[in-house]
Amino acid sequence: MEGFEGHPGTQKLASVLSKRMKREGESPLVLDFGEIQENYSLLTNTFPVPIPKGEYSVCRLVGGLAYKTDKGEHAGHENQTETHNTGAHEHVLKPPVLKPGDRVLVAWVQNEACVIDVIVS
Repeated sequence: MEGFEGHPGTQKLASVLSKRMKREGESPLVLDFGEIQENYSLLTNTFPVPIPKGEYSVCRLVGGLAYKTDKGEHAGHENQTETHNTGAHEHVLKPPVLKPGDRVLVAWVQNEACVIDVIVS
């Protein structure tokens, strides 16, 4: 390491930090299983310490966010008239919210856990 001549301790520290940063950047995405605890913390198989709610991410589809579908058209709905027989409508979908006891699929992105989905049998 250039610039650290005469300071062997500093040179060694810089070398160790440089190697660790390179390894961190090379770490692959790791999938894991976990469980939502009673206090909504996340306990995963590979990280045995509960991660408090708010300190892990949750994908939209298991985060309880409602969203609308595109307007569909088919028969069988009340808005059919003689002049307008398309049945055009939209639905609001409300995916389930995470709850204690849910077994989940977790992706580790660098050092952050992200709940991808609920695992069902």
